[in-house]
Amino acid sequence: MAADDTRDCAGEPPYTRGIHENMYSDRLWTMRQYAGFSTAKLTNERFRMLLNEGQTGLSVAFDLPTQLGLDSDDPLSEGEVGKVGVTIDSIRDMRALLEGIDLSAVSTSMTINAPATTLLALYVAVADEMGVDRTELRGTVQNDILKEYIARGLYIYPPKESLRLTTDLMEWCSENTPGWNTISVSGYHMREAGCTAVEEVGITLSNALEYARYATSSGMSIDDFAPRMSFFFACHNNLLEEVSKFRAARKLWHDLIQERFSPNKKKSSQLRFHTQTAGATLTAQQPMNNIMRVSYQALSAVLGGTQSLHTNSYDEAIGLPTDEAVTIALRTQQLIASETGITEHPDPLGGSYLVEEMTSKIYDDAKALVMEIDRMGGSLECIKSGYQQSVIHESAWRYLKGIEDGSIELVGVNRNVSENDSVFEGQLLNPDEVTKQIDSLKLLRSERDEDKVSEALESLRESCNGNGNIMDPLIAALKFEATVGEVNGVMREVFGTWTSPSGV
Repeated sequence: MAADDTRDCAGEPPYTRGIHENMYSDRLWTMRQYAGFSTAKLTNERFRMLLNEGQTGLSVAFDLPTQLGLDSDDPLSEGEVGKVGVTIDSIRDMRALLEGIDLSAVSTSMTINAPATTLLALYVAVADEMGVDRTELRGTVQNDILKEYIARGLYIYPPKESLRLTTDLMEWCSENTPGWNTISVSGYHMREAGCTAVEEVGITLSNALEYARYATSSGMSIDDFAPRMSFFFACHNNLLEEVSKFRAARKLWHDLIQERFSPNKKKSSQLRFHTQTAGATLTAQQPMNNIMRVSYQALSAVLGGTQSLHTNSYDEAIGLPTDEAVTIALRTQQLIASETGITEHPDPLGGSYLVEEMTSKIYDDAKALVMEIDRMGGSLECIKSGYQQSVIHESAWRYLKGIEDGSIELVGVNRNVSENDSVFEGQLLNPDEVTKQIDSLKLLRSERDEDKVSEALESLRESCNGNGNIMDPLIAALKFEATVGEVNGVMREVFGTWTSPSGV
């Protein structure tokens, strides 16, 4: 890192100190609590409760069938409907999810990848019904399929076809919803799988470069999409390392984009990111300790200059969070914003000898990893060989061994253990809601115009077989009440499926 970087101002390249001149003294980060469980109606109630408590943005968690483009009555969905997120089968569910929420006033993040085009299409369709102009829509779809191949496993289509869908969404949004973040390149899930801070930065930025190369090779300019690219990082317990990680990632992304794509727009090389406190650090033992863990992690994210933040609930190692737990998590952010004083200063730790040294080391080590991935053909080729997967597996194994031999200390687990820990119960879901969801899907199929659905699905199939952008025929099919499973079924038939190597 150049010697004069510590004297750079926030808001100026290379953005080590932050992407805005005055940072939070002008505008706080978006408090965006991740939520979704059971039905759209119940999740809507949670959203409205959080908005009433002061949350400033929505973040939608989808159940596994939705994330895999399956309907609730698909045999492969059995046992997973509504379990780890909300079920969305059709436009009727999306209407219920967003009922009473002004989409022109609230930004919405959707953690969805393989069927990102489908869920954004549903969101746009409901916004059209509400009379909200598409140019007023603000939010993010994760739309990051590469990290699914590497660490999470919720992918459907082969890489080439998946990247086509990613680029179709980017291109369509640049023309129709210019305020929408078209991709959130995620390091979070790889960190949850066990990688280090350096590996989180290096692998994530390598994936982002792959998307940028693919988009530019398809005819888009870097300035067409890079200003609406965002990133998603985890925040772990090592407070100073995490602050340094965020600072290093901003500078490294700026330098890589400038060197490789020479953008004209300033925003094209600014790394904007959402942070989530680390679920992997939460413990079922002595779960109230998680409140302190989350607080320090959230503090790291703010000191590191995050643009939005989700704070985990203390009971998430046990089950879905309760209303009390999510309120405490939100209050944690509000307390940091209102009572600590750190929001008055951009990059409060900038200039610290230790923080600057750690920032430089993370920058250098992460850049070396990016270059190594480049040497082996780039992110996609390395995914096919299992390289990133093996890197993460090795780091995860070292961490697990450290917990087992005590060299990594976890309070309540291998240190300060109490024999009389109380037993906590998480929120329980009502199984009757699954039956209601499947019944509502049957009702939709009996009430819709099947001829229009068939025609719309055939139009979607033609688009998939051709080279045109699939977003408009996809939106049309969903407005005619084609289901999530049906539209993704068409894509499966045309694009096929794929199995990623494990990297073991």
